[in-house]
Amino acid sequence: MSTGITFGGFNNIDFTVVLNAIMQQERQPLAALETRQTSLKSRVTNFGTLTTRLTAMQNAATALATSSAASSYKATSTDSTAVGISASSVAVPGRYDIKVTELARAQVMASASTAVDTDTTAVATGGTLTIGGQTVTVSASTTLKQLSEAINANASMPVLASVVQSATNAYKLVLTAKNTGESNAFTVTNTLTGGSGVTFTDTDLDGISGDTAADNAVQATNASVTINNILVTSASNNIEDAVPGSTITLYKKDPAATVTLDITADPSAIKAKLQTFVSSYNDLVKFMNDQTQAAVRNSDASIGRDPGVRQLKNTLRAALGAAYANTGTLDYLSQAGVEMSRTGTLELKESVFDAAVKNGTSDVTALLAGTTAAPGALASVASLLKEFTNSTGVIPSAQTQINAQITRISDQLGRMEDRLWVRRMALQQEFTAADAAMSRLRAQSGSLGGLSL
Repeated sequence: MSTGITFGGFNNIDFTVVLNAIMQQERQPLAALETRQTSLKSRVTNFGTLTTRLTAMQNAATALATSSAASSYKATSTDSTAVGISASSVAVPGRYDIKVTELARAQVMASASTAVDTDTTAVATGGTLTIGGQTVTVSASTTLKQLSEAINANASMPVLASVVQSATNAYKLVLTAKNTGESNAFTVTNTLTGGSGVTFTDTDLDGISGDTAADNAVQATNASVTINNILVTSASNNIEDAVPGSTITLYKKDPAATVTLDITADPSAIKAKLQTFVSSYNDLVKFMNDQTQAAVRNSDASIGRDPGVRQLKNTLRAALGAAYANTGTLDYLSQAGVEMSRTGTLELKESVFDAAVKNGTSDVTALLAGTTAAPGALASVASLLKEFTNSTGVIPSAQTQINAQITRISDQLGRMEDRLWVRRMALQQEFTAADAAMSRLRAQSGSLGGLSL
């Protein structure tokens, strides 16, 4: 809309006001395009929010889309201070009696010699120290601390070195195997020379330390347990293969004590995952409903009328209410407690879920995950959502089309801005010429007015 112009007399025309009014009028088509572009950008943002909601729901569905993901077990120990246990999604339910006759230990060897300090007195000036096949070479005056650091600087060393004070003005070099078990035991061959000297115990006088138990402060041992009266040995106190899908951790040796481990199905974990899925679906539905209401109010930024959004809403409702053939006794999500409310949101009926898992979680797992040949409810939903969110899916395709429109409008606006600039420059030149002409006329009028008849 043009601005009203007041002419304060023939000689008082404000051409700037006139120019701005004309340009404002001619800019109206650009303003309409800019408004359209802003709305399109808001649509892209809304599609991005939709994608975020869909991804959250897809992740929640995927967490229950396979038998291993949908299955969950809890493991308990009658004495967790002696034997601990953790169960994965592929654990085997059962009861296991454990007796720990030996723990896995790392070998520890301390030098027989001592140094009066750690970082002043040289303990060697030459020679080598070979530990588990890895060699440290000394070629200069070296303190106990420097020797320890040289050992630790070799990443291939099977040990970690430290300096321990054993008495007043008495420090020892201590070597500790990095890993437990007999297979990780090490020996030391010492040819260090000079300085105050570094020596290790060599009970059998064969020139090698560590090959006799008496040479070591701690002898390397394997863990030894019986699991339901079956002997199991391990280089580690974390035993992963004895009970499928579970890890047993040994803390205390007590051959006389029996610790009982129980692995049972854990419906509470499945329930928590289902609640996450329900919440993610409800977040998605609320967003889509908000967009629909905005569309009713004729908001150009809304994606509520987009056919892809309507398709998504209808497809999801159909998938959540469909029957799924599987090896279990449940065919519908509602039989596992996941029900559609009259408002279109989901809710988890805990009493129905608890009844469904009363005798185990296998039927619920079968309903949610199904099989490769016959995917279950959430496996199907996860697959469906991928069709909307993958790079060639409905949502990215819609965003691509809108971004293309935004680009075309930007190009059009640029061309129109260029034309308006040319138009402004032309008008400015015309008004400048008119102003100059009026100034001349005013001067001539003044001269004529000064003549006397």
